[in-house]
Amino acid sequence: MNGLTKLTAIAFSALAFGACSATGAMNFAGSSAAPMEAVATERDAAAFEADRQAILSMLGEYAVTFDFIETVAIAPGYELAEQKVTPAREIVLLIEDSGDFISLQHLLMVGPEEEPIVIKHWRQDWAYEPSRLMAYRGFNRWEMLDITAEDAAGAWSQTVYQVDDSPRYAALAAWAHAPNASTWEPPVSWRPLPRRDGTTRDDYDVIAAVNRHTVTDWGWTHEQDNQKVVLRDELAHEVVREFGLNTYRRADLQRDDAVHAYWESTGAFWGEVREAWDAIMASNDSFHVDDDAEGTRLYGPVLSEGQAIFFEAKTTEEAWAEAAALIDQQVTAGVEITLPNGVAAVQ
Repeated sequence: MNGLTKLTAIAFSALAFGACSATGAMNFAGSSAAPMEAVATERDAAAFEADRQAILSMLGEYAVTFDFIETVAIAPGYELAEQKVTPAREIVLLIEDSGDFISLQHLLMVGPEEEPIVIKHWRQDWAYEPSRLMAYRGFNRWEMLDITAEDAAGAWSQTVYQVDDSPRYAALAAWAHAPNASTWEPPVSWRPLPRRDGTTRDDYDVIAAVNRHTVTDWGWTHEQDNQKVVLRDELAHEVVREFGLNTYRRADLQRDDAVHAYWESTGAFWGEVREAWDAIMASNDSFHVDDDAEGTRLYGPVLSEGQAIFFEAKTTEEAWAEAAALIDQQVTAGVEITLPNGVAAVQ
């Protein structure tokens, strides 16, 4: 196994476990002023800026804990899985802030603190009063939904992308600001199996989740009330319920320069990848992505192209040509979306 292959294998192993606010004054380089033409009143403008600062407060360096525990067995005879708790070191960088759109990139640091390996992790995009929203429909299918102006008023969508910038899930809600915390909590949305389950089990098809993001002065949390749901049967049904708590505590991470070096060398490549997925979602009402839990068909190869650039094994142009061909090969646009009976009962 050569050096690049070995490091890529380590990256996939690391990914198998998963992805100032109103509470204080913080400034972030690169933040731009909000476009006030999108805000109707002075009160709206203040709320809009409080929302933005809550989102921007997620930037920074963190000691992270991913904690998932199954709580209620629904299917007869089901045995609760063991609790899974995983520590991590993560840095969240700003890709874009255009006022009513903010894009945040998560990057993991794995291995020894003094010589970490940097792994591109998940991405979250926030859009104010969006007109469209991505919806996961199970079995690697996504649908683009139109959002009415009434539903979008005062709300932000969060769209979450996988390690290769392929889509994962999205939801829409307004931020709520209190003296010591800012919270964003949307209705139920669907998502693919997390890799911690997708690589080890096949007894359910989708997670129906209520997400809650809470920003505080010490960091932020992502709570998840999850239902693990079977769609393949004639009647959709729950298997088990799960609670997840991802905790991001601010930290001064050793060798954070490694993250910035990785992003400086690969940022142009990932920009091309993002544009490709943006085009797919903008021009199609539905699409299917052919990949598996291990990512051997798409996310693994695309992530490897980024690693190849970082280790100077390929140029950005060479790596992007390979990635573009893979995305084109693995994505089918215009797929039929059908849902089984009983779906409403489990949402």
